[in-house]
Amino acid sequence: MADTHSVIDSTQSGAVTLRAILLLFTGSLLVLVLVAGFITSYGYFRTYVSEQLAGHAHDGATAVGLSLSNAIDARDPVAASSLIDAVFDSGRYLSVRYLNHEGAEVAGRAMTRSSSSVPDWFRSIANLKLPVAEAEVVRGWSRLGKVQVVSNPGRAYKDLWRITIGLIASTALIGGVGLFLLFLLLKRTLRPLRALELQAQALGQRNFRQRVAVQSTRELNQVTAAMNQMADDLGQLFEGQAKLIQHLRRMNSEDPVTGLPSRNAFDQRLKAEVESEERAAPGVLILVRLSDFSSYNQAYGRSEADRVLLRAAEVVNEFVESHIGSFAGRRAGAEFSIFVPGALPADANVWCKELVSKLDGLYADLAAPLDTAVHAGLARTAEGRGIREVLAAADEALRLAQESDESDCYMAEPDKEGHHNLETWRVIISQAIRDQKLSLWLQPMISEQQDQPVYHQVFSRIEGPEGMLKAGAFIHMAERFGLISDIDRMLIQRVLACLAEHPGRSLAISLGSASVASEEFRKEFLAQLESAGPGAGNLWVGISEHIIHHHRTAVGLLVRALVRLGVPVLVDRFGVGGLPFSYLRNLSVQALRIDNSFIHDIDTHEENRFYLESVVSIAHSRGVKVFATGVETAAEYSVLCKLGIDGAMGYHLGRPFAADQQPTGE
Repeated sequence: MADTHSVIDSTQSGAVTLRAILLLFTGSLLVLVLVAGFITSYGYFRTYVSEQLAGHAHDGATAVGLSLSNAIDARDPVAASSLIDAVFDSGRYLSVRYLNHEGAEVAGRAMTRSSSSVPDWFRSIANLKLPVAEAEVVRGWSRLGKVQVVSNPGRAYKDLWRITIGLIASTALIGGVGLFLLFLLLKRTLRPLRALELQAQALGQRNFRQRVAVQSTRELNQVTAAMNQMADDLGQLFEGQAKLIQHLRRMNSEDPVTGLPSRNAFDQRLKAEVESEERAAPGVLILVRLSDFSSYNQAYGRSEADRVLLRAAEVVNEFVESHIGSFAGRRAGAEFSIFVPGALPADANVWCKELVSKLDGLYADLAAPLDTAVHAGLARTAEGRGIREVLAAADEALRLAQESDESDCYMAEPDKEGHHNLETWRVIISQAIRDQKLSLWLQPMISEQQDQPVYHQVFSRIEGPEGMLKAGAFIHMAERFGLISDIDRMLIQRVLACLAEHPGRSLAISLGSASVASEEFRKEFLAQLESAGPGAGNLWVGISEHIIHHHRTAVGLLVRALVRLGVPVLVDRFGVGGLPFSYLRNLSVQALRIDNSFIHDIDTHEENRFYLESVVSIAHSRGVKVFATGVETAAEYSVLCKLGIDGAMGYHLGRPFAADQQPTGE
């Protein structure tokens, strides 16, 4: 969709604006009228000057003819010559000639045209005619000859030149003032059009908050009012759709009493965390149960029982918030489930006892004078161990804990410790950062609409004592030790180098919570992207919905800066972070990446299929792409394609491969 916007912008960037067209058209008409007026006036004055020149010559010839006929004896050449000299010396004639009746010149004077202040090119353009005026010379009834006079056009050219200059100046002044006034009029009249254009662009980007407040003519005011109303209606429609999606998600995946994820929703996410090959992370599952809750329900009623469950859920939520990446759900009755990724059994046991103590205090206060207890069972996840085995182990541990009348927690298989203890993990991660032992693995995001992958998702792996460790195995520990920003820095450096080496490749990374929250990290990251130049546009930056929910200000600053640099942003693990869908309206993201807990068995899960279909519809209406992860069967991919997904990633479509190698296929 972003590509479509760029095509539209590129095709319209060279288009002429309506104001320019109107100004060009009306301005051309004004100039044409002024030029026509100038030509008409010039022609009129040229004709007038020519007639004046001819009249002057005729008057001169008549005066000389009468003088020779009456006042002077025209038969005396000397007297005739004296008269002609007197007339010619006035300088207003080019020639004055007296010819006898045989055509021979009796007396005359003539001169050539002299240079003047009038340019020669103007003389050649004006080209005034020089008519020869004649008058008869008679004595009584005898015809003695005739006088021929040609006026000097010098003064006529000067007058015509002066008039022409005045016409040009007045035409230019009137034209300039007219065009300026026309520009102001069009600018004032069409001012709402620019605001309408910005509003149309905002609507194209699914921003329904842009309004047009500029007033103009009645017609344009009606158009702006209609556009504002349409923006309001679209905004309300989107809000309604977003609220509907949120409501459907709560109905399908949230417990109505506590607001925690339902049993099915929790199990789906746990399955994604435990059984996904790339994301499978070591962790601990905790099952917590308030004992003898049915007696409390019978004694105090359903509403009071719901109040206890809600208070207990608040304590569970506090526990989840204090452990990065953790999530919880309500299973049935007064039983809750919590998964803590990256937790070591010893640490999880301590944390669980603290949680049980808080719940026991809350339950005892609310249920007094009834006898109460809180029990918990813990089970570790392990490679090759499915969700059923983990749940069964935790449930057995809970049963063993319930054998005690007092509040207690029990760890399944306590003699089997985790692969590494806390200090060992710290040494492994710190050593990898210090020695720069981080490698990039890529997994393609496949789209049916194109032959090449949309991008390759980057997974980081570090070197450990037993070989390469997947990100799922160490990321949560790195978050816990405050080392995730160092890993992200190293990851970004390697990814930008890879993009520089392969300009045609697009890569996607996911940033850690501490990295996004750090102002220093954001500044360094943006500086690296600026130094990378145009190649930075091939990098997709993923920010999980959980991070957006907890660091909205930092995320907003980072996203706006990335958009200015032309770096696409996607919301990672969408659907599990508790973020209202409507909030995405304030973020200029290019894509959503649905969490794989919604993708597992989507071919048989109608609720998830309907939810994903609604997300795709709303996202596409806002110009946002939707990607899916964790696609591991052909049936899942087939359903996703029918739902209109823009890209999918998973072991069914392509396994991760080292960045310096070619993909090996499934």
